[in-house]
Parts: sequence; structure tokens; C-alpha cells
Amino acid sequence: MPQPERRYVITFGCPDRTGIVARISSFLAEHGGWIIEAAYHTDPTTNWFFTRQEVRADSLPFGVAELRERFGRIARELGANANWRVTDTGERRRVVLLVSKEGHCLYDLLGRVASHELDVDVSAVIGNHSDLAGITRAHGIPFHHVPFPANDPEGRQAAFAQLRQLVDVHRPHAVVLARFMQILPTELCADWAGRALNIHHSFLPSFVGARPYHQAHGRGVKLVGATCHYVTAELDQGPIIEQDVIRVDHTDSIPDMVRKGRDIEKVVLARGLRWHLEDRVLVHGNQTVIF
Repeated sequence: MPQPERRYVITFGCPDRTGIVARISSFLAEHGGWIIEAAYHTDPTTNWFFTRQEVRADSLPFGVAELRERFGRIARELGANANWRVTDTGERRRVVLLVSKEGHCLYDLLGRVASHELDVDVSAVIGNHSDLAGITRAHGIPFHHVPFPANDPEGRQAAFAQLRQLVDVHRPHAVVLARFMQILPTELCADWAGRALNIHHSFLPSFVGARPYHQAHGRGVKLVGATCHYVTAELDQGPIIEQDVIRVDHTDSIPDMVRKGRDIEKVVLARGLRWHLEDRVLVHGNQTVIF
């Protein structure tokens, strides 16, 4: 397959004011930067400005490290502080997937990677059950089984420590909870902030707990959906990346609703992961701007 054109991606957020776009554009133009894609948004409620810029790497006389150093001065001048980033599409994106027993999200992501639709390196799959080891290894990807003992706080703490070690050794750009049915402790949420993505049904806050589709069927719901969001210490309350729904009706059985729900989960997770890896998601507080 032909290699895509290498680009540098600048994402940036700062208090809104006159001249921000001109300052960024002038900086890039001074060095011959060829802008391929540019997007802008201002939130009138918070008076915050957001932008994402893609620049041809070969149009600049220096590499990504020097671009970060030079653009950092512009970002600080405009008050961005930590709200900016420069990434290089020439760097392969690494992903670690966390799973339990349900395999629909894992199967979908592995298929997209195998077909090069999602051009990333899945460094490892880690499961608290071993059910999905076979399909993972069939794709040539290492699978690690980390059991989480019930009613054993010390054992669970040790399991999370092992999980952290297995994930962090790969320095992943994304840690994907692909139906991983364990709640990450606060310290892991903090360490993986902005990198850990989760997927779940969109009935929440209704139908909490086990068998949500059975509960929803009993209430006669008309929409089944899914939410992809960043993981935070507040369970299922992180900044939302993507959502979608599909209609159901009185003719749908519980298995029909589960099947449709899984279909939506797969699509929403794949979209959210792609946008995250392409640096299209800018987080501001508990909200997101998607370019």
C-alpha cells in the first residue's frame, strides 16, 4: 500500500481574542509551512478558542521536535499553556486493548486493523478472562491473562499493578476498554487521562447494573445507543467522544436489542478511537470539540 503523506498536526486551545488565526498562520507561513487542513471553533460560553491544523512535514525546514519548540513560544504567548500539542503522523500509533468475555468490539477492531482500515499497531490485548486469547493470537498479537479475584482487595490491587505494567511497557497512544468489565482505580485513570477510552450502552443513567437490555426491553424503549468517552475517576462520566443510536420497536426481542446494541457499540468505538488517534479530539473540561 502507498504510504500516506507525512504531516504534522497542531492542536491548540486558548482564551479567545482577536488575531489568533493570523498569528498561527503567519508563524507557519514564515517557515514555508503548507497547511493541508485547518479547522476552528470558538465556544461563546467559555470564550475559548480551538483549532486543529495539518501541515505537510516536507514543507518545513525542520523536524517535529524543533516545530514543537518554536510553536511552544507562540502557544505560551497566546495563553495556551498546556492546551496545545504537535504530533507527527509519521510516528506509528500504538494501542493496547483491554477485554473481558464479550468479543464483539475486539473482533471488530482486529478486523479493521487487519484490513488496514485502522492503520495502527495493536501492541497487546489484556483480558481478565482468557476467552478471547485465541482470536487475539490468531491475529499475531500477544494476549495476556490477568485474573481479578473477587472479594480480595489485595489480589485486585496486585492485578491492577500487573495490568499497569503490561500496558505501560508499550507506551500506547490509546488504552481501549473494549468491553473490559473492571473499574479502573483512580490512580490509573489519572495516569492514563486523555488516553483511556471506554464504550458502553447509552441507556445510562437509566437501567444501571446487570442486564440493561432486559431492563430496557421491559420498559419498551425505542432507541438503542452507545457512548464512547474518555475514562475518568467518576464512573462513565468522562468527556464524550462519540455517540450513536439505532431504532428498535415492539417486534424486537431481547436478543435483537442486544445484537443491535453491539452493532452500535462497535461502530461508535471505532469512530472514537480513530478520531482520538488522528488528534481530532480536543478536551476542555468535561466537554470535547471534534474536528
